[in-house]
Order: sequence, then structure tokens, then C-alpha cells
Amino acid sequence: MKVFRLAFWLQTSIRWSLVFGLTGLLISCGAGDVILGSNALNTRYTEEQPALSGNGRLLAFVSNRNGNQQLLLYDLENQSFIATPGLNRRDTVAESPSLSYTGRYVCYMTSDQGRMVVGLYDRANQKSQIITPTYRGWLKSPSISPDGRYVVFESAGRGRWDIEVLDRGPTVELDIPNGASVNLPQ
Repeated sequence: MKVFRLAFWLQTSIRWSLVFGLTGLLISCGAGDVILGSNALNTRYTEEQPALSGNGRLLAFVSNRNGNQQLLLYDLENQSFIATPGLNRRDTVAESPSLSYTGRYVCYMTSDQGRMVVGLYDRANQKSQIITPTYRGWLKSPSISPDGRYVVFESAGRGRWDIEVLDRGPTVELDIPNGASVNLPQ
């Protein structure tokens, strides 16, 4: 009889421990702490490597919401995600985003045939391209200029980390707010 009562007592105490533990968990993780939904910025998934556009309107970050790592754009003013067809590909890595002034251009690291390269996404024509196809060695930390003409990144092609500046050329359509002219110091 004592064994039965001891087992019953253990079952009761475990049951109450679970009740109090789950109640405490529900109270500590209230609905106001974590915003869920399709337009929520923070979710229960890993979201990291944020980058802000120069005008402060767009946020780019890396998330694993859909089961794979992807680069997402979020409009802070409208509090909604921006569709980026052609940016994320299945079974590829996307990381280290950088945005031009209005967020027209998104520069990021991605994988191509098993090696890391710098990709550039143009929101105007919704196309992504690799802009470092000829670089050998490791690449990291890409950043795009506010006007979208220059991309800088680190490369280890010569056995040490060097800074590379890639000029996309004078014919590149610049990311200039409202068509204003760009005054560059001479």
C-alpha cells in the first residue's frame, strides 16, 4: 500500500509541477512579447544581420522563417514585407545584406557553385546578379554605396584580407531620391 501511495503522490506532484511550469511559461511569454503573423517583424524564428537603408525606411535581414535561410525586406513605414521575386533561391545561402539609399539595390553574400560570391539585387527590374564571378578565394562583408554605384567587400585571394572596391560603372542607374543630383567631392 505504501508503494501505491508513494507512486500516487509522485504522480500528483509531477502533475502540479507541470501545471505550474506551463502556467509560468505562458505568463512569461505573453502575447505582447512576440508578434506573430505574416507581416510581423519579429517571430519565433532566427532573424539576424539587419541592415537599414540610407533613408531609414527599409530594413533588410536574414531569416529562416520558411525553413531555409533567406533575405527579407521590410518596409518600416508601412510595417509590411516587400516582395522580392528573383532574390532568394532554394538551397542557397543569403547573408550580410547592405542597402543603397532608398533600398533600390540590395548587396549580399550568396553561394554559387559551392563558393561564396557577392550578389546584387535590383528592385526596379527584380533581377539578381553575381557581381564577383572572377574573384578567387574567400569573400565577406559586402557593402553598397548610397547611390548604388560602388560595392566594397573583403577578399582573401592574395593570402590576406584585402579591401576591394568594385565600380559598377558610370552608366549604372543611380539610386538617388527624387532625382536629386549627387554632389561628390573632388
